[in-house]
Amino acid sequence: MIFRRGWEILRQFLVRFWIPLSITVGMLAVAISFTVVLMARQQITVHIPNITVRQGPDVLRPAEGMLKSGEHLNILDRENGWYKIQREDETTGWVAGWLLERKQPVKHMNLLSEATIELDPGHGGSDNGATSSDEKHYEKNYTLALTNRVKNELQQQYGTRVVMSRSTDEVVGLLKIPKVGEEKRANAFISFHFDSTEKQDTGSGFTAYYGQEDNTSKELAQYLNSAMAPQMPMQNLGVKQADYMVLKYNQVPAALLENGYINSTKDFKYIQKASYQNQIAQLIPTGLEQYLNYRSRQVQ
Repeated sequence: MIFRRGWEILRQFLVRFWIPLSITVGMLAVAISFTVVLMARQQITVHIPNITVRQGPDVLRPAEGMLKSGEHLNILDRENGWYKIQREDETTGWVAGWLLERKQPVKHMNLLSEATIELDPGHGGSDNGATSSDEKHYEKNYTLALTNRVKNELQQQYGTRVVMSRSTDEVVGLLKIPKVGEEKRANAFISFHFDSTEKQDTGSGFTAYYGQEDNTSKELAQYLNSAMAPQMPMQNLGVKQADYMVLKYNQVPAALLENGYINSTKDFKYIQKASYQNQIAQLIPTGLEQYLNYRSRQVQ
């Protein structure tokens, strides 16, 4: 009885007020739809100038404009760190999202700023790598220290998106290392090492290695080696091919740098110095920029 009475009251209410209720529901639906659209098309303000707008989500895609500081944009889509944006004149394009989110100016804005680079500090964890002549210093510690300096240089001076195969003293499987950059669609991969010989003080110098020849890895190694050679305090042993797993099984253009012999008294005097590591960190971006310029000319 109570249920029937309640239903009758509700029916009469709906009959009497169905028109305003319909309008209210319709307006609510429109508001919800509009909110969803606004959330999908988030707005963002450009904080740093000269961010290149490209036809697709990669530094090697053709450029079609340049953003100015203070522009207001709608974000239409996201893909692998890149944002598809709509400008105030309704034109669209793709920009490097890490640059669009950045608020501090980039000192050197170039192709490297829009690139994704994987850095690999060789060895780690239970894998000490090579050992110094006195057997007190492990390669894994110096590769991590050097790689962190390269990372900081790339990020702070160029705005580069850097991914690391490891950031702590841990073991990373050799086949897993290339996957880090492959998943992020890196434009280049560099593995950092320090060489060694069976008998101490019988080796000296730095070498750049590449694995595959059909994916511009050789050119990457050559550009890195050429950038480093003029200012390195030890002999340049050149560019060579090698079947290291991080090179051989890598879909990203990849180079491995041996930055001196850790069991050489002469070389280790440099290896352990922050000044030497900083020097390499400042030279690596030059080689990477030259390589990216080469790749850009290739695809045009």
